Amino acid sequence: MMFGFGFYDVFIIAGILGVQHFLSTRNSVYWGGLIPLVFVIWRTWIFFNENEKFLAYVLILLIGLAFLIGGWYEGRKALHKKRNQELDKMKSYDMK
Repeated sequence: MMFGFGFYDVFIIAGILGVQHFLSTRNSVYWGGLIPLVFVIWRTWIFFNENEKFLAYVLILLIGLAFLIGGWYEGRKALHKKRNQELDKMKSYDMK
């Protein structure tokens, strides 16, 4: 298993989640799906090539996807909030 949750692993995971949030706030919704897709491919490769137990594979996959898809959802929500704030600002300038 790659992550033993050591000192550097925590920074790697935080960095991946940060990149996931950044990609999720781009105009195209598909950018946010890139890291979850890579995660599924990576975990599946590990499952088949390193004889990982099926239950461990499923649990790690589900937990990882929960965090990544949650980040995707939060990023999209932040983008919509930002767009609505900009739209409200433009509407307030039109009223003046």
